[in-house]
Amino acid sequence: MSPSSVSLCQWLVLLVAAQRLAEVGYARRNEWRLLAAGGSEAGAGHYPLFFLLHGAWLAALWVAVPAGTAISWPLLALFAALQGVRLWVIASLGRWWTTRIITVPDAPLVRRGPYRWLKHPNYLVVAGEIAVLPLAFGKWGIALVFSALNALLLAHRIRIEDAALALREADARPD
Repeated sequence: MSPSSVSLCQWLVLLVAAQRLAEVGYARRNEWRLLAAGGSEAGAGHYPLFFLLHGAWLAALWVAVPAGTAISWPLLALFAALQGVRLWVIASLGRWWTTRIITVPDAPLVRRGPYRWLKHPNYLVVAGEIAVLPLAFGKWGIALVFSALNALLLAHRIRIEDAALALREADARPD
């Protein structure tokens, strides 16, 4: 495949995949450190489903968006803005950011950045990305199907994460 035979959407899919792989590498380093500090993982069973969902989303975009497809530049700009918010989320959590649910006893809860206002800003960003990128290329079906699947998976994950965080929040309350 020559660079000239790759569509703009496919280039974006490659960039998003590279970004996600870099994030997984960063998350892995944080996970190892958190586990070594006595952390424990909650909800490991559903974790592979996120890889499947995101991989299938990117594959669907790669296959379903032909070269020359009209682009909604405002939606593409919104997708780019979501990447900025994504970086803000990751930077706000810093060494605590992982792609898994790992909690460390007695660790402080992060209340800076977007976490000042929202409990799960990263999940809102991901939901936006999953909808907006296909919509930028007019692929409503991909946006709807993957948004619905993501919503189901996130509802499950948020219940698990909230339960894990509730234990830390209870420990942080004064008697």
